[in-house]
Amino acid sequence: MGKLDGRVVIVTGAARGQGEQEARLFVAEGARVLLGDVLDEQGEALAKELGDAARYVHLDVGREADWGAAVEAAKDAFGGVDGLVNNAGVLRFNELVGTPLEEYLAVVQVNQVGTFLGMRTVAPELAAAGGGTIVNTASYVALTGMALVTSYAATKAAVVGMTRVAALELAPQGVRVNAMCPGAIDTAMTNPAQLDPGVDPAQASAAVDELFRKLVPMGRIGRPEEVARLALFLSSDDSSYITGQPFVVDGGWLAGVAGF
Repeated sequence: MGKLDGRVVIVTGAARGQGEQEARLFVAEGARVLLGDVLDEQGEALAKELGDAARYVHLDVGREADWGAAVEAAKDAFGGVDGLVNNAGVLRFNELVGTPLEEYLAVVQVNQVGTFLGMRTVAPELAAAGGGTIVNTASYVALTGMALVTSYAATKAAVVGMTRVAALELAPQGVRVNAMCPGAIDTAMTNPAQLDPGVDPAQASAAVDELFRKLVPMGRIGRPEEVARLALFLSSDDSSYITGQPFVVDGGWLAGVAGF
């Protein structure tokens, strides 16, 4: 038996990176998964590969109407909703004084508003089903500082705050809400060179890994499937007495600097 047998989970940003690995793992553990993303070609291809346990829907997480349509798609395809993984996100590097308001708000719309809309839309469905789980994707930088990521850090700190409030409000309805705080993970967000068709993916990953080997106590960048395993834990009965918590998955980066 799988850890998610019989459950229906919506995963956003599911076409690639962490979301793709979460979708793959959840299906392998018995869930039926609604894949949401704006990368339609990639999302549809993944749903086709995963078979009858997966469906794809175009989901811009910053658009309220898209969330309503996604929930209806999950109910039409699978009969209900038991879980949500708010994975979709964007990252922009810029110094504080050089960040245009338009850029800042664009990051807020996806990372913060998208998480808010997801929880607000899906929570009533989970309560009606007798309970469920929400896993929000925050970040290492929600808990500590990093230069050049003002907009990203602000939104991810907001995700942690919203997670705690939602956990308090939804606990009586049997809904658990937790957050993941990944550090450096080898995805296109951390390593945009992966999206360049002229770049060798192995070489691009090796270059980024070399950078984080010097920063992370475990001596390497994280893998998206490692974050997916945390999402599985928080979505399964293995975490049945856990809610309102941020979980750091960063190879020890937040613990501090070794100094030697």
